[in-house]
Amino acid sequence: MKVFITGGGGFLGYRLARKLLERGTLTGPDGQAGRIESITVFDTAFPPGTDPRLKVVKGDVSAPGAIAAAMDRDTTSVFHLAAVVSGGAEADFDLGYRVNLDGTRALLEHCRSLARPPRLVFASSVAAFGGDLPNVLDDSTTPNPQTSYGTQKVIGEYLVTDFTRKGYIDGRSLRLPTIVVRPGKPNAAASSFASGIMREPLNGQLSECPVDPAETGVWLLSPGKVVDAFIHAHELASSAWGVNRVVNLPGITVSVRDMLATLGRVAGEGVAARVKYTPDARIQAIVRTWPINFRTERALAMGFRPDPDFESVIRAYIADEGIKVS
Repeated sequence: MKVFITGGGGFLGYRLARKLLERGTLTGPDGQAGRIESITVFDTAFPPGTDPRLKVVKGDVSAPGAIAAAMDRDTTSVFHLAAVVSGGAEADFDLGYRVNLDGTRALLEHCRSLARPPRLVFASSVAAFGGDLPNVLDDSTTPNPQTSYGTQKVIGEYLVTDFTRKGYIDGRSLRLPTIVVRPGKPNAAASSFASGIMREPLNGQLSECPVDPAETGVWLLSPGKVVDAFIHAHELASSAWGVNRVVNLPGITVSVRDMLATLGRVAGEGVAARVKYTPDARIQAIVRTWPINFRTERALAMGFRPDPDFESVIRAYIADEGIKVS
């Protein structure tokens, strides 16, 4: 088994790679479990001290020939996580389409040349939805993205489905909720604030919240649960997906106000008080288009699982990062 992860230097991609190293096996294209021989992580940058057991390749998914030069012909499993995030794709139209669309197309095209069709997991997003929406979205809700990022992700889903239909890959697309709490530094994602208002206060720093806490809700999933979802999606038999190769991952709906209240209960009111409301019209306009209430019956039936509550999300982050709280 040979694994290839685009975006492998990012926090989710690198976390996935480490989880696969621990796991040691995956299901191959023939449906049989096999030992993971190698994991190639492909990205534009990598964290310091990257695990030496990983094959590290620096490159841009949209650069001509980059994927072909990096991916072994006998690769059996592909996880496609590389992307320009929401705020970045909205701010730079050309960059978003070059990486998120052209890069996805280049990856899929190269998969056609592999020794046999690989299992491919594509990280999509609930930014696929927007416009006039029902109070609760379900598996029948039609995607109607209202951002360039959402549009690029939906096109990627259709490409994954069509390449699967043609037999070039065995693809699976996951619409991810907002991932909280992300470690590290803030990024250009419009949803970055949702992690920042937890991460920075827990690190003793002030944080600015660009959205109204009382009026803003978030559909979210923890990093641990989303990595579990990537692996679970890969391991499901092709028959479990049928012709519908896209699933809305389960999550939990939490208002920003309740997120801060939970932070106060877990880490102390003084920690929660480090968050200041600083309105940002651009961020609010993007976030306002995102749905926050889902009914994910198909995902649950397929074995995907959400976090039980937001307190468990915070406590998992504190444990992972070794943060001391009083």
